[in-house]
Amino acid sequence: MRQVDEMEKKLKTLEEKLNYSFKDKKNLTIALTHTSYANENKLGIISSNERLEFLGDAILNLIVSQYLYKKYPNYSEGELTKIRAKVVCESSLAYVAREICVGDYLLLGKGEESTGGRERESILADTTEAIIGAVYMDSDFKTTNECLLDKFEKDIVKAVANGDLFSDYKTELQEKYQKQANSKIKYSILKEEGPEHDKIFFMNVFFNEKLLGSGKGRNKKEAEQMAAKQALSLLGDQNE
Repeated sequence: MRQVDEMEKKLKTLEEKLNYSFKDKKNLTIALTHTSYANENKLGIISSNERLEFLGDAILNLIVSQYLYKKYPNYSEGELTKIRAKVVCESSLAYVAREICVGDYLLLGKGEESTGGRERESILADTTEAIIGAVYMDSDFKTTNECLLDKFEKDIVKAVANGDLFSDYKTELQEKYQKQANSKIKYSILKEEGPEHDKIFFMNVFFNEKLLGSGKGRNKKEAEQMAAKQALSLLGDQNE
């Protein structure tokens, strides 16, 4: 009973971060259930998040495509396709998952748990798609559309403005401080985790020894961009 209460409390916290309350909590639980956990506990294929991931991927592509089609009427099919690919990518999906701490709620098998599955880029990205599928199954297209754009619209606009979703966070952060003489932004690796073929880098960004933000990535460059992105987000919150 205690475990059930704790799980319900965790799911409620995640719902608050998603800004969506599930009518059927089972939809969210399945979205968080990795195949390794389902297999280990003999739950069957319908109890893992793979089917919801399949659905969520299609819905995400449709919603982003619809947004781009309406928002940018003068862009060609090729241009729209390139922008969508930059937004609907593993790095972008995993970043959204980290922002709402999806890794804390995952149900993983012991093997995945012991090898850092909660931080693995591919698992986080797949789970984000599964959650999108779960929201759709629990509600409707309109609700899912609103919930998704709340998380992705800023990244879409950045992809259009800069041509690359993750290319300009460092530059944007640098520009905020460049007027201050004798000051410098520095990036520092906090730690590295995982095997050589699947390593995750943890990066901090400092300004005059003050920590501005932190980020993770599959290489140092991506980790720096993610740290800069968090710093910009935190600066925005401070200015509101």
